[in-house]
This record gives sequence, C-alpha cells and structure tokens, in this order.
Amino acid sequence: MHLFAADAPATTVDVNSLWLLVAAALVLLMTPGVAFFYGGMVKAKSVVSMMMMSFGAIAIVAVLWVLYGYGMSFGTPLIPHVLGNPFDGYIGLEKMLGIQPGGAMQPDLNGLAFVGFQATFAIITVALISGAIADRAKFGSWMIFAGIWVTVVYFPVAYWVFNLTDGWLASVLKVNDFAGGTAVHINAGAAGLALALVLGKRVGFQKGIQKPHNVPLTLLGAALLWFGWFGFNAGSEAAVDGVAAIAWINTLAAPAAATLGWLIVEKIKDGKPTSIGAASGAVAGLVAITPACNILTPGWAIVLGLLTGAVCAIAIEMKWKLGFDDSLDVVGIHLVGGIIGTLYIGIFGSGIGLLDTGSFKQLGAQAVGAFSVLIYSFVLAYAIGWVIQKTIGFRIANEDEIAGVDTVVHGEEGYLLDAR
Repeated sequence: MHLFAADAPATTVDVNSLWLLVAAALVLLMTPGVAFFYGGMVKAKSVVSMMMMSFGAIAIVAVLWVLYGYGMSFGTPLIPHVLGNPFDGYIGLEKMLGIQPGGAMQPDLNGLAFVGFQATFAIITVALISGAIADRAKFGSWMIFAGIWVTVVYFPVAYWVFNLTDGWLASVLKVNDFAGGTAVHINAGAAGLALALVLGKRVGFQKGIQKPHNVPLTLLGAALLWFGWFGFNAGSEAAVDGVAAIAWINTLAAPAAATLGWLIVEKIKDGKPTSIGAASGAVAGLVAITPACNILTPGWAIVLGLLTGAVCAIAIEMKWKLGFDDSLDVVGIHLVGGIIGTLYIGIFGSGIGLLDTGSFKQLGAQAVGAFSVLIYSFVLAYAIGWVIQKTIGFRIANEDEIAGVDTVVHGEEGYLLDAR
C-alpha cells in the first residue's frame, strides 16, 4: 500500500526540516549517552539497572508524548499561559499526516519534524533524574514515577518555557531559555533532589562510598552526550542560520572551558585531575550553555564554562555536608549548572543583559523562571515519589541493595566473568 499520495508535487528538500530531523536523532542518542555516563559510575552489580532506567524513560515518555504530551506542551491553550490541550496531541499528529481521500498521506514535514525533536527533550529530561537514585530504586516504581512526573511536571513546564506564543515564562516574562536550562536541567535537578530525599541514603553512605566501576564507559557516555548536544542546542533554532551556528560554536567552547575549570579545582582540592572530573566538567559546561547558547558571544561562553566547571566541582560536595544522597551528582551538575547558565544571561546576554542595557529586568525574569521551575518540580516530584514509596515502595530493600540491583530486579548481570 502506498503511504504517500502518488500525485503529490515534487518539492525541493526543506533544509531546515532536514536539520531538525538530524538534530532530533542526535538528541535521542543523548539518552543512551546518559545510560553509559551514569552506568560507568555505579557499582558493577548495578550497571544494568542504571542503564535500564534511561531506556525505560525512552519507552514510557515516547508513548505519552505521542498520545498527549505534544498537545500539553504545544497545543492550543487549555489554560492560557499555563497548559496546552492534551487532545491536540494525537489528534494534532493525525492532522499533520494530511490523510487524503483514499487513505494516502501528505505529511507536514516541518510540523512532524518539530514534534519529533521536542519528544527527545522530554525523554532525556526524565532520564537525567535517575542518576540521583542510582543503586537503590525499583524499576517498576521508577517507570510509574516517570510517567506521572513527565505528565504533571515536564509537559506543563515545556509549555511555559518553549511555547513562545503563549507560555507564561516565554511570552509574558520573556525568559531566555533557548534549549532547556530551566525546562530540562533545573527541572531534572530539582526532581532528582526530591527523589534522593524520598528514597534516603544508600547503605554505608559516606564520602568515598564507591568509585566508578568502569571509567571508560563513563567517558564514552560523556562523548555521546557532547556529540548529541550539538543537536540539542543548534537544533533548537529549527533553522540553518547564523543563530544555529553561534549555538554550535558556544556548545564547543563552554564545555571545553568547563572541563578546564573543573580540573583546576580538582587539582587544587585533591591534588590530581581525574578523567571522571573531565567528563563531569564537560557535562556541567554543556548544561550551563544550554539556555544561553544563542545569546552569548564565544568569549562570554568561555567565561561561563570556566565559572560553571569550577563552581560545580565544589557544589558536588554539598551532599556530604548537607546529608542528602544524590548518587551521581544530578543536583551539583544539572541543578547548579542550570541555575548558573540561566542567571548568567541576565548579566552577559547580548542586547538583553545588565552589561548591555544597564537594567536588572532580564536578570529578574531569568531568576523568576529558574526558581519557579525549581520549586514546582521539587514539590511535585517529592509528592509523587512519597506516594509511590508509601504504597508499592520505591526503594529496594537494604539486603537487595547489597546483593546487587541487577540480579534482584532484572535477573541479569552486567559482566559474566566465569568461563562458559
């Protein structure tokens, strides 16, 4: 059966839509990148569990996005400035297929490309949260949390931030969040903190509780993340133009500088620069440049990277002093890095920041955006996680944690070392 109308007119390639489709594939690759990045840092007997949480996020979020998530994030206003109509999700996609009499289709290339691109943002945001509860979460409970959280938190927040025509942060306050400093990183970081508090500390929680079991795996994950992030940031322009190009350059410069900033702090603090520090610094720089990649000169992007790398290298120590067990530093990297990048725009953003305008207006808007998302995500994530923990249980038993999450939850092992 022919899917497309046989008499559809031939058209030239839409370069912007082609780029958006490629960028969407790059961003989707970032979620397996998260799986590798996180997977290398956990215990050898938790690596399957850790990676499954990312792949589980792909499965549940992709389905919900197609059914109603796109409508809630980009549909016609259900609650003006706050929420889109969920019925615009699947129904809207059906309209984009352009079904003609006889069943042939003339799909809306640009519209469908945009739907796919934004789906990958929702997926990776959920996957990022999982690092905060590594080594101690039930997979089924995680999947339930992911489905509820993405529905009541991510989809509405995406409407606030990315819906340029009606979202209250984007259209009313004029918050500059080009690719997701608030909607993705602050959102995920705040939810990660909430879940870390709900699930409590790992058995034997103390500084130096564990070392990464597979450093090359983590470095591979960081490389995939950086590679995919060019689609994340440059793709957010949805066009092949100068803004996409400057976003690309800044996505190179800021994480490179952040790597240096992290390693310098590490050398001063611990005496040795580490490969895990380099990978973490790069990710921190990528987080910070995400909201600002369209509005900074490369020089200011380098300064942002150096600052973020240094601050996040120190911020990851907060969990030991404050006593919350954020296993893989989702708070110290994504929440802190997202806040730095979002606020930085209010000072150094070209044409809108304090340095260029002499006004604190944009800085105020950026602060309201950052902390509104932080509070909203934290409160709802804590409530969802608490209910799950009190009903079906979210955390595995201590003895199962010691035995290994992989065999207890999934019946698998990451590494079979016996000869067979």
